Amino acid sequence: IDADGQILGRLAAKIADIVRGKNTPVFTPHLDTGAFVVVINAEKVRLTGKKETEKKYMFYSGWRGGEHYKTVAEIRAKKPEWLILHAVRGMLPKNRLGRSLLTKVKVYRGPKHPHQAQKPEPIKIES
Repeated sequence: IDADGQILGRLAAKIADIVRGKNTPVFTPHLDTGAFVVVINAEKVRLTGKKETEKKYMFYSGWRGGEHYKTVAEIRAKKPEWLILHAVRGMLPKNRLGRSLLTKVKVYRGPKHPHQAQKPEPIKIES
């Protein structure tokens, strides 16, 4: 999936559906029936409104006073893949199955990825 110009939430919902296998006729809620998903151009994903500057993600170190807040722009500069993985993780089940499904999502910064040998099929997402 090419994330260039895609809205983050809509992209994450589509990825979560594919990874869970909801787009296949053999979908079973408690089984892993989905496919692997490779996302490229993670740094070009879009957010609507003023989320780029005003939305803040909270990180907690576990220590007293260890709360840190980062804006989307700060995260995008250092690790744009995290934005997509974090959004997809929120749309998967919160159990052992969800954790194993998240390992099937591979997100890359640029247009290149190391999975050409698996012959991935491009998926178009309507904006």
